[in-house]
Amino acid sequence: MTHIKTLQDLFKRYRRPGDLVFAVLFLLFALFLLINLDGQTTWVNRTKLAAQPAFWPTVSVWLMTIFAALHLFGSVVSPRIEGRWTEVIFWLRSLEYVGWFLIYVLLAPIGGYLLSTVAFATLLAFRLGYRTPKTLAAAAASGFVIVLVFKTFLQVKVPGGQIYESLPDGLRAFMLTYF
Repeated sequence: MTHIKTLQDLFKRYRRPGDLVFAVLFLLFALFLLINLDGQTTWVNRTKLAAQPAFWPTVSVWLMTIFAALHLFGSVVSPRIEGRWTEVIFWLRSLEYVGWFLIYVLLAPIGGYLLSTVAFATLLAFRLGYRTPKTLAAAAASGFVIVLVFKTFLQVKVPGGQIYESLPDGLRAFMLTYF
């Protein structure tokens, strides 16, 4: 257990190397929301302030902007931390999975929900380093279970794939309904 001796110790914070970049991006995002606030909310005549549709979004976005500016100020006046761009590159690496998801969304209408989900679950497991047949089979099985739960049991309406058009009528109807 750490002992706090002074107020300075109490308010001391650990800063990550990408803190300044995050503070700038967060302030820019808050300013973007603030600039667009009037077009997204309305003020209604003869309505109490707290009941106004625009009141709480306005309070939230203004406070978000103020705290983002304070965060940026605190980051600017703090000593520089080495490794800022290493941290930012680490953040950007996560965009790979946005790409994977976009490919899945583009290919699911062609290959169908079942085939696309099983294939992408297996491919992502392989991409993450799970290369044994047992783990790849588990990934494929989890993809199948996901389809089974969402499409068959919960009856979530997911468009069928173009690949289903080549199936015989009875099987095509079954696949479109349940898979």
